[in-house]
Amino acid sequence: MRRSIGIPLALGIVLAILLLALAVGWQILVVGEPRPVAAGLSTLDWVLLILGTLFFVLVLAGMVWLSAWLIREMRLNQRQRAFLDAVTHEMKTPLASLRLYVDTLTRHDPEPERRRHFLSLMQDDLARIDRTVDQVLAAARAEEPSGTVRRGRVRLAEILRECIREVQSRHALPDESMQLECPTDPAVRGDAGELGVVFRNLLDNAVKYSDAPVEVHVRVAEVGGDRVDVDISDRGIGIPVRELRKIFQRFYRVGRDVQRTAAGLGLGLFIVRNLVRRQGGHVVAKSEGSGAGSRFVVTLRTASGAEPRAQ
Repeated sequence: MRRSIGIPLALGIVLAILLLALAVGWQILVVGEPRPVAAGLSTLDWVLLILGTLFFVLVLAGMVWLSAWLIREMRLNQRQRAFLDAVTHEMKTPLASLRLYVDTLTRHDPEPERRRHFLSLMQDDLARIDRTVDQVLAAARAEEPSGTVRRGRVRLAEILRECIREVQSRHALPDESMQLECPTDPAVRGDAGELGVVFRNLLDNAVKYSDAPVEVHVRVAEVGGDRVDVDISDRGIGIPVRELRKIFQRFYRVGRDVQRTAAGLGLGLFIVRNLVRRQGGHVVAKSEGSGAGSRFVVTLRTASGAEPRAQ
């Protein structure tokens, strides 16, 4: 995404003008008729001194802001490049595999069993491409105004069971790998499709960043009368405490080692945060650090609660 440089450019021009005014004013102060300090400064001297000090402070503050802005833009550009590399990998790898299987089926006549095996692998590749496209589209939809959300009554237990079954099937996990604890089956107010995207992303992350055997626990609990917490915890690689607030940023991925071992676009948690906000809720990440697992707590309003305000 391109960022406007109008504000930094205008600020740079203003800073240059302030520096010029500062230089001229202090030259007048220095070149003027010298007098002992004990004799005191004239009104003009005080005005020039105060303005010079003020301009210096403004220039310093502006330079600090510009430096912070440039650092932020450089980091964003780095993440964007990493995102483009990830998208290229996620698209080209299955496409190359598909091309190979199609060429094999076209040029040869494999046995029925081997043909079925090729078709199964091709379906997996198509599903991978489809998930990549869905992530990009979900990221764009997540930034739409919250007023576009079609809110209705959503049964959490039903949608969580569906998401758990889908993630287990995708990763070929046994039933005991994910446990759902939902004693009251509360209904929340929101969009079922967007909540499904939220929970699938969180469950998928829990699996991707866990070593075998995968253990994911999902707990639903009503809090405060009109709110519901969905707590998704795992025993995976964990998240460094200093990065807990950064992981919801667009394109952000934790650590280079993680980027090499787990595929991803850096959009999953960004989508989660924005879609949860669109439902009138919020999400927080918790972890004791590397190797200590992680928890994501999604807080939503119950269907009987007050209508959520736009975030």
